[in-house]
Amino acid sequence: MTNITIAITSDPCYMGKKRLDKAIELYKKVYPGGRDDTFTISWHAFYLDPSAPKQGIPWLERHVQRFGPEKATALQDRLASIGRQHGITFSFAGKIGNTRDAHRLILMSGTKGPEAQDRVVMELFRDHFEGEGDVTSHDTLLRVAEKAGLDRDEAKGWLEGGDGGEQVDAEVQRALERSVTGVPSFIIQDKYEIDGAQDEQDFLEYLIKAKEAEAA
Repeated sequence: MTNITIAITSDPCYMGKKRLDKAIELYKKVYPGGRDDTFTISWHAFYLDPSAPKQGIPWLERHVQRFGPEKATALQDRLASIGRQHGITFSFAGKIGNTRDAHRLILMSGTKGPEAQDRVVMELFRDHFEGEGDVTSHDTLLRVAEKAGLDRDEAKGWLEGGDGGEQVDAEVQRALERSVTGVPSFIIQDKYEIDGAQDEQDFLEYLIKAKEAEAA
């Protein structure tokens, strides 16, 4: 079991998940009997930018507001370069804003099982970072939900009814109580906590360590 605390508009979370996926693939190839092991991933909310506006604004505009034009442009260039290494084509056309509703959708998808939740998260990442999605927009969230295989009408009722808001807020509070200040934060087998988008080899070492501790 791997628990991942994320902020849905955090590019390191997207890249970190890509690296974890590669580490799992590598584990299955190189670890004795690893091909038969299964991995369950559970996603948990974090508000990386609690002051983000409720209505989405363009990625670059928000980063200029927070860091100034020079740092924002440098970040854009760096992400474009790093993204290419992971098969991510950052468009920088998505809109940033309050992510509470996006996390509510992720929470709902978790009731359908971990695979459904993982599909929703990855579709949200792709839509936000490689498309032109607005993370604050219910239209965007419903498109993502439908693309990930959820029932659109059920997702619409959930979002419009405000369901899951208190649970999401509680998840964020629990992360803060664990002294989480940045994301991604990975917890493997409730034992090994890894902060940041580590490389594949680091993840692989922790996966092996967790497996061997389980067998001891």
